[in-house]
Amino acid sequence: MFAIVTLWVVLVSAGPAAQSWHAQYFPNVELTTQTGASVHFYDLIKGKTVAIELIYTTCQFACPLETARLAQVQDLLGDRMGKDVFFLSITIDPAHDTPAVLRAFADKYHAGPGWTFLTEDLDLLSKKLGLYSTPDPENKDGHIPALLIGNEATGQWMRGSALDNPKMTATMIVNWMGGYGTASPVKMTTTQKPLTFTSGEYLFSIKCSACHSLGQETKVGPNLAGITHTRERQWLAKYIADPDQMLKAGDPIAKELFARYQQMRMPNLQLSAEQVADLIAFIDSIPPASSK
Repeated sequence: MFAIVTLWVVLVSAGPAAQSWHAQYFPNVELTTQTGASVHFYDLIKGKTVAIELIYTTCQFACPLETARLAQVQDLLGDRMGKDVFFLSITIDPAHDTPAVLRAFADKYHAGPGWTFLTEDLDLLSKKLGLYSTPDPENKDGHIPALLIGNEATGQWMRGSALDNPKMTATMIVNWMGGYGTASPVKMTTTQKPLTFTSGEYLFSIKCSACHSLGQETKVGPNLAGITHTRERQWLAKYIADPDQMLKAGDPIAKELFARYQQMRMPNLQLSAEQVADLIAFIDSIPPASSK
């Protein structure tokens, strides 16, 4: 059995002390959306419940996964999105991530109403939000995959992992931050299945399920049911371990997948050889969709 322990930090509580996290705290910097519109940051969060992440579109590590996780949260929130709950994805690479690039990136993740992608110089803003990461040559990702959720009106803010379980994140947004009382609730399902996992099943659930299915609905990446019967095991192991390097080296299958899935980068999950083997073993245990 595996346990997932997540640390969420409560930054501000409601009450008099929360006043510092209103208009006078947030820099109302001008930003540009994925549609090319000019907006001001405080106007985007005033009176709203928001979830804010920092990303960049060429990231080969956590960004694809954290954005896919947020897409799952979007689906769980349903018609609350764009009414009282809003997502802000802000690039840390404004030189590359133009509005057009961000719009294409948003489309890949099926970003709907209420989810805005933003660009411009944001050092001051990221520091104020507590999302700034000091440049670290040891951190290949360039930043920490953190998610800030909060309600500007109440002054309640929390920071935690952008890679967290989407149902947990959706529940915190709805139940802990307040919001649109008459909208549909978070779409949850219950199961009697005990919380026991093989190593491969656990890895798939936390590392792969945001982008890939195993015979169910199509997601942003390929359906992996039966993949062990259509790809050589050696190639699979190498690609899962180092997808960025295989694409860079010009591997023909990696290039074909990159082109087919709208230049969606398979992130480097930094798995050990043992973890890769466990993951492949689990995927192999799932029969192809046609044989179900």
